[in-house]
Amino acid sequence: MFCERIKELRKSLGINQVEFGKKLSVTKQCISNWENGNIQPSIDMLIKISTTFSVSTDYLLGLSEVKTLDVSGLSTEQILHIQNIVNDIKILNKAK
Repeated sequence: MFCERIKELRKSLGINQVEFGKKLSVTKQCISNWENGNIQPSIDMLIKISTTFSVSTDYLLGLSEVKTLDVSGLSTEQILHIQNIVNDIKILNKAK
């Protein structure tokens, strides 16, 4: 599951393996090995990936489908606006 999640995350950011590796201070080969399921990251790297891309380690490992959004630094009003947008998108997705 990790290999699928990490690839999905990279692609959703619109970056290649080299750029992804630079964000994490690892090589393209390391990213490729993770995405192909050849190796697993260390616990420290798993935490770094989680923190860098604002997802939980449970999400990365396939233990949860819940994605989080870092709203620190935003006002309550701004957070409510974001929540309304998310709710609208969920309604649109159900209508399809």
